[in-house]
Amino acid sequence: MTDTRPAGKPARPYFSSGPCAKPPGYSPEKLATASLGRSHRAKIGKQRLALAIDLMRELLELPDTHRIGIVPGSDTGAFEMAMWTMLGARPVTTLAWESFGEGWVTDAVKQLRLEPTVMRADYGRLPDLATVDWSNDVLFTWNGTTSGVRVPDGEWIPDDRQGLSFADATSAVFAYDIPWHKIDVATFSWQKVLGGEGGHGVIILGPRAVERLESHTPAWPLPKVFRLVSKGKLAEGVFKGETINTPSMLAVEDAIFALEWAKSVGGLSGLQARCAANAHALDTIVAAREWLGHLAIDSGTRSRTSVCLTVKDADADFIKAFAGLLEKEGAAFDIAGYRDAPPGLRIWCGATVDTADIAALGPWLDWAWSQLTAA
Repeated sequence: MTDTRPAGKPARPYFSSGPCAKPPGYSPEKLATASLGRSHRAKIGKQRLALAIDLMRELLELPDTHRIGIVPGSDTGAFEMAMWTMLGARPVTTLAWESFGEGWVTDAVKQLRLEPTVMRADYGRLPDLATVDWSNDVLFTWNGTTSGVRVPDGEWIPDDRQGLSFADATSAVFAYDIPWHKIDVATFSWQKVLGGEGGHGVIILGPRAVERLESHTPAWPLPKVFRLVSKGKLAEGVFKGETINTPSMLAVEDAIFALEWAKSVGGLSGLQARCAANAHALDTIVAAREWLGHLAIDSGTRSRTSVCLTVKDADADFIKAFAGLLEKEGAAFDIAGYRDAPPGLRIWCGATVDTADIAALGPWLDWAWSQLTAA
């Protein structure tokens, strides 16, 4: 067998779906450091946290009706905070078509014991969104990181809904147009489309969510890190940079760098264009190879960020070997599919990835395939 490696490699072979590639041009030396070693409650700490919130609001084009808070525990912590503090006031519907959606089902059933209506679909598909009962609170994942399937838009969410909409949007914010008037609660992490550090979550609350927080007392005890209400009123300081617990100011400065980079590439539309170009480049690669396919069945609900691929006749051992070959060559890092998903590849196409690196990946996928399938 002839082992002919491709001549070039991706300049930045970082295709992990979280934490994701840092913004182009990033280096730790470029971060502002005046807040490091200072209290997050000092004037400078509050200013930098408030700046991060203001930049997120600007980039997301978020209306004044919605509040943004920085909270502990990455997207998981933010979404669980929303569940623990707001659910229980009315029936609940949970939608699950991939691993993290199933996690919210587990929380609702086994931890909060809510007996929710559960609407499931296999990996690669969506449940029937038209049949969702919006007299219930509804929990869903906007963009399934482990399945590569996203909701098509927000049209399936009625304006006159009775229940609250809870969107785990961690692989979606900054990549898609999100109709904020349809969203009562959204959560995400800096580590996805922005390429920030893990450990910190962001929670976005619309006015109906605030009303729920101030009118509903959960039947279960709340840990301190989940408490968004004080004396029956929203803890407004959380949404002005007064975090519930101590944040990493280094991670905050890292996020500020990413947000300012995002402004430099055209803001929200610029980030969306980069995601779309990356997804198109990868789709071109897939279309040219009979042994590659998309896990997401419908192109209209296919992720533009966390793109999940099928590999002909591959099992988990084959995928492990495939990804291992590319990592050893420094051609692609962290492209094996999620452990709970069907065996396949998962390639991050978010805004911090350069399209040229996606294009350069194609020949390396061919090389790994030939190494493992040659007679």
